[in-house]
Amino acid sequence: MIRNRQISSQALGAFSRSMARMLEAGVDVRKSLQTSSQQSTDSRLAVSAQRLQKAIASGSSLAESIGEEGELYPPLFRDLLNVGELTGTAPEVFASLAKYYEARVQQVREFRAQIAWPVIQLVAAIGIVGLLILILGILPPQPDGKPFDVLGLGLYGTTGSVTWFLSWLAAAGLGLFAWKFVANNAAGQTALHPLLLRVPVIGKCMQSFAISRFSWCFALTQQAGMSIRPSLECSLKATANGAFVAAEPLIWEEMKAGESLTDALTSSQLFPMEYLQVVATAEETGTVPEQLDRLSHLFDDEARRAMNRLTVFFSGAIWLAVVILIIIFIFRIAMIYVGTMNDALKMVN
Repeated sequence: MIRNRQISSQALGAFSRSMARMLEAGVDVRKSLQTSSQQSTDSRLAVSAQRLQKAIASGSSLAESIGEEGELYPPLFRDLLNVGELTGTAPEVFASLAKYYEARVQQVREFRAQIAWPVIQLVAAIGIVGLLILILGILPPQPDGKPFDVLGLGLYGTTGSVTWFLSWLAAAGLGLFAWKFVANNAAGQTALHPLLLRVPVIGKCMQSFAISRFSWCFALTQQAGMSIRPSLECSLKATANGAFVAAEPLIWEEMKAGESLTDALTSSQLFPMEYLQVVATAEETGTVPEQLDRLSHLFDDEARRAMNRLTVFFSGAIWLAVVILIIIFIFRIAMIYVGTMNDALKMVN
């Protein structure tokens, strides 16, 4: 459940790039598979490539062979490769897939790099609090015999410090498990992603990335000659967003009823008005694939700007939490000091 059932995006990107170059040069598909999978960062790809070579030698096509691999390859990869073989554009499809997966890897790297400093701040704050709990537990107790409990949570000394750290470790582990579960579970994505899209900062970032991927895939599949229904389904899956994937039946029903692509996308309430106006103009001029390809780059840039804003938001939230924690410490220590002074005055009186 924790490990992704599919080959990693990094491995697929490098594999697709190599396959595009070799097929373009006219190398046999089995030799291309063997060479392209040798240096893969995902061991499952090399093992799969051996099975693919045997299947192709038995008379199956590359798309059919990959289809037999089940969920090891993403649906987007299988669908586009099938279109590439049917239209004789497999090298071009592999090149497009390489750009797609390489972009996904780069986006993840950029997000991790940008979120690293706020995470370091949070870890440092947790460490400082744990150290303070330990130190105050070592100090002599208050006049009433009670140890210093700076948090008011009953945590003090070595035991309190260990409990503090283990609580945060458990919370981090639970959060990682939940994230992996949602990332690898379609039902989890369908339930969570619509809620996240309503969150001001996070939702804008997710929407921009989803629209960028949808536009890229729809333009590619339409230019390759894929019919509208599988093209729409493939493109919505390419968003990797549960809200967009779940909207496919509604959008298709609108189009099947005779509505335009613009009206069908409008019914999903997932696309901004600016995007819909461009799509409407493209439909009138018959340039939908070209315009969507252009929009994919624009929304990719918007997604990166949204990611920067998201990082600033998280950084500010962590700073605010640290400041509130410091204020609580000062207030608690002041109250302990005042209580000690009051007890001393009562003893004198």
